[in-house]
Amino acid sequence: MSAIKTSVPTGTWVADKAHSRVEFAIKHMGIATVRGSFGEFAGTLEIDESGARAFGTVEVASITTGEEARDNHLKSADFFDVENIPQILFESTSIEALDDEEFRITGNLTMHGITKEIVLHAEYQGTDIDPWGGTRIGLEVTGQINRSDWDMKFNQVLGSGNLMVADKVKLEIDVSAVKQEA
Repeated sequence: MSAIKTSVPTGTWVADKAHSRVEFAIKHMGIATVRGSFGEFAGTLEIDESGARAFGTVEVASITTGEEARDNHLKSADFFDVENIPQILFESTSIEALDDEEFRITGNLTMHGITKEIVLHAEYQGTDIDPWGGTRIGLEVTGQINRSDWDMKFNQVLGSGNLMVADKVKLEIDVSAVKQEA
């Protein structure tokens, strides 16, 4: 864990799937943005006096872009190869407070059988007590990756010179996490 001083309360925080989302956006044909999400995921943030650690998993088969044929293609060996590599994994290697509410999260993203370091930006949205007495925090996490870094190179050059599928993928993760009682 890396030392961190922040306004985020210490504890172990687990993502509430009903109030969280894991989404991405990518350019299609250079002119339109396709957005998608993963419905099955888990995430944990641990913060104590010595530092912070974040980790999570995504079940790739839960991908949805609103178009079944595209979703099935994304699950195929051309992209995620869900049959052989069913999960995306993330584990932080450092979390650096930029100020009381913003953080730089560096970590290892394992996708398509390849592990690469990525950097994410997180913004703390606050803390509150839910109607059931649970303590919650909100986080908005963003980042960007190049899918080719994970050997996802399927593409087609169009007559205009644009690529069918861009390399750059924007990541957006909104988390409502519940503090776990000891």
